[in-house]
Amino acid sequence: MPKQVDYAGRRRRIAEAVCLLVGEHGPEGVGMRDVAARAQVSLGAVQRCFRSKGEMLLFAVEHVGERVTERVRVRLAASPAQSAATALSHMADEIALLREEHRAEARTWLAFVARAAVGEPLADSLRNSYAALQGLIVRLIAEAADGGSAGDSAGAGAVPPGVQREARALLALADGLTVQVLMGHSTAAEAEEVLHAHLAGLWGRLGCAPREVSPGSRAS
Repeated sequence: MPKQVDYAGRRRRIAEAVCLLVGEHGPEGVGMRDVAARAQVSLGAVQRCFRSKGEMLLFAVEHVGERVTERVRVRLAASPAQSAATALSHMADEIALLREEHRAEARTWLAFVARAAVGEPLADSLRNSYAALQGLIVRLIAEAADGGSAGDSAGAGAVPPGVQREARALLALADGLTVQVLMGHSTAAEAEEVLHAHLAGLWGRLGCAPREVSPGSRAS
C-alpha cells in the first residue's frame, strides 16, 4: 500500500518552521530550502505543499492568527463560569503576546504586519485575524457590561453603544504593547500593567461595574 501522507499536519509543521525563521531573519530572509531544513522535510515536500514562497508565507501568517485565536477560545472554554470581565482580561494578555514563551510568535507577527503594509494578500489575511479577535472582544465586553459570564451565549441582544469602539481600542493597545515590549521600550510587566489599567477604565467609560476583574498572572 502507498504510504499515507498527512498533508495538513505537514503544512502546519512547515508553517511552524516558517514562523521560527521569520522571527529570526524576517520574511525576506526565508527561503523554501531553509524552511525544508528547519522542518526536517525534503525541499520537494515543501514544494508539494506550497506552490510558491508567497503562498507559504500566507499560510504561515494565517497559522499564527489561528493559533492565537484558538488559545483564546481554549482559555474561555476551560472556565465557562468565570466572569466575562475576567475572561476579557485573560484574552487581552493572550493577544498582546507578552509572555516569554510567545516572544518568537510576537516577532513573527510583527514581521508579517510590516510586510502586509505593502502586500495585499498578507494584509487581507491579517484583517481576517483581527476581525475574529475583535468579534470575541466585542462579545466579552457586551457580556461583562450586562453582568454575564464568559459561558453566556453570544448575540443575546443588541451590542451597547461604544462597545465596538472599545473593542477596537483594546485590540490596538494590545498590538502597540507587543511592539513596545519587543523593542525593549517596556517590560512585559509594565505592558501588562498598562493593559489592565485600560481595562479598569473601560468599565467606567461604559458606566458598568462588572462582578470581577482579575489582573491575571504576571507576564515574565
